[in-house]
Amino acid sequence: MKLEKERALAIIKAALKEDIGKGDITTSALVDKFASGKAAIVVKEDCVVCGLDLAEWAMAQVDYSVRFKPNCRDSDYVGSGKEIIFLEGHVASILRAERTMLNFLSMLCGIATKTKQFVDKAKPCGVKILDTRKTLPLLRYLEKYAVFTGGGANHRMGLYDQVLIKDNHIKGARDGLKGLVEVARKKNLKGTVIEIEVTTIEEFNDALAGKPDIIMLDNMSSRDVLACVEIRRLSRVKPLLEVSGGITLENVEEYAKTKVDMISAGALTASVDSINMSLEVI
Repeated sequence: MKLEKERALAIIKAALKEDIGKGDITTSALVDKFASGKAAIVVKEDCVVCGLDLAEWAMAQVDYSVRFKPNCRDSDYVGSGKEIIFLEGHVASILRAERTMLNFLSMLCGIATKTKQFVDKAKPCGVKILDTRKTLPLLRYLEKYAVFTGGGANHRMGLYDQVLIKDNHIKGARDGLKGLVEVARKKNLKGTVIEIEVTTIEEFNDALAGKPDIIMLDNMSSRDVLACVEIRRLSRVKPLLEVSGGITLENVEEYAKTKVDMISAGALTASVDSINMSLEVI
């Protein structure tokens, strides 16, 4: 996944407007607008770097003349104390862009770092780690980029790019899960991915008969997941299997050992600690 600059700029401009408003009254009062200097953004803990382009684009929106020099690349794993960005130019401009740059960087580095932790546990089993739609409003695009940067894969971006039949769609279904899959396939464009959520082995067998592209095994025990993997092995129908629901760093390896194809975790984006970092004027 590569960031589209124009799409990201809309978010950056809104963030700068939120922070700067009519102007930085503290900096305007205390810092000569022509004064030049140097600064560095330093991480205070080990992390996966993510968001360098966003920081650069934010700085350029405030003052394109400020020199912006990254000392690493997105997806690099760096240690505490690493100067990830060097800045040189108008100090007042650097201070105006400071918090917006740090907010983007600390949040996205946090997501990328947590994703890497999940990926490292699942990778030996050949299982992919996926994100979900549990993201902050209007920031999903950036958060999913951070997941990708941390080595994860992206699930659907929204409600428009993949069918996912969940529990609230299933309630009251007259023709069972097989029927729901068939209707969804009939009413969508050819080639649209059809996924359905199941919570029991019985539901799995029902859904399997509809020949979906993906079956999501939601909040199932690892033992039941393993049983579903075996059923698929013996079946002529071979949908991809996704585990979801209650996935943590403590249990992701256990589920990965069942040899499902992918594991999705809302925790990648929904409950992430930002990485501690600061901008220091030299």
